Amino acid sequence: MTVAASPAAPQPSPAAELVRGFAASPVALASLIVLLGIVAAALFAPLLAPQDPYDLAALDLMDGRLPPGSVGASGIVFRLGSDSQGRDLLSAILYGLRTSLGVAAVSGLLSFTVGTAVGLIAAFAGSRVEASIMRLVDLQLSFPTILLALILVAALGPGLPQVVIAIAAAQWAYFARTSFGAALRERRRDYVEAALGLALGRGRVLFRHILPNCLPPLIVVATVQIANSIALEATLSFLGLGLRITQPSLGLLIANGFQYMLSGRYWMSVFPGIALLITILTVNLVGDRLRDLLNPRLR
Repeated sequence: MTVAASPAAPQPSPAAELVRGFAASPVALASLIVLLGIVAAALFAPLLAPQDPYDLAALDLMDGRLPPGSVGASGIVFRLGSDSQGRDLLSAILYGLRTSLGVAAVSGLLSFTVGTAVGLIAAFAGSRVEASIMRLVDLQLSFPTILLALILVAALGPGLPQVVIAIAAAQWAYFARTSFGAALRERRRDYVEAALGLALGRGRVLFRHILPNCLPPLIVVATVQIANSIALEATLSFLGLGLRITQPSLGLLIANGFQYMLSGRYWMSVFPGIALLITILTVNLVGDRLRDLLNPRLR
């Protein structure tokens, strides 16, 4: 008499496992919800903002430096107050978040692409090429990221494309070092030896077989570097080396309001600073949870 084997239970998808992992941590889940809310507010800033803070025709200098809750001459309620140029601070923060997240996303994508490709190539190149590439990576990692970004943006000049290039050039080495270490571990596995034994091209083996298995640590590094990119852009703009004064930036808002702190107009600098702090904090908390979920040793 034969007994029919019971069907195996379906395995949950990776996305479902991530959702369950975040749901198991109240702090991580709250951080993810807040971060998604910040991203949504930044994307829909033109629809949510009471005014376009960078439309000169919509500004009135008589509305300058109004405290939170004031009603301006144009009838707009400045719920978070206004700055020295009469811009609604809530609108300026929403547009500034849009810029900060955009700079972080584009610079992160550039540094991820360049750094990952360099690390994978170094892992499969000859010993001389590997040594040359990794010594260059180690040399860049020995410099503070903020110092390197300051030098690059000072050489390139202010502006959005220049800031993106400077931040990406200052951060690609982190991805190169991570992808190099992950690729070295994967290179010794049987499936890589089998793929090379079948005379598959090294490029195909690298980017089709090894890269997917190197993504978990790279995703964790990406979340950390996105938070660092937001802080770098704000720091550069605060120092006057980042975005131009006509472009929205949380760093510029903090810098413009800092000179009025001693006169009691705290809102001009404090509220953009709180928005910047919450954004960086939530990105870091989400990245920490991703690290715990994607690393089997920490799971």
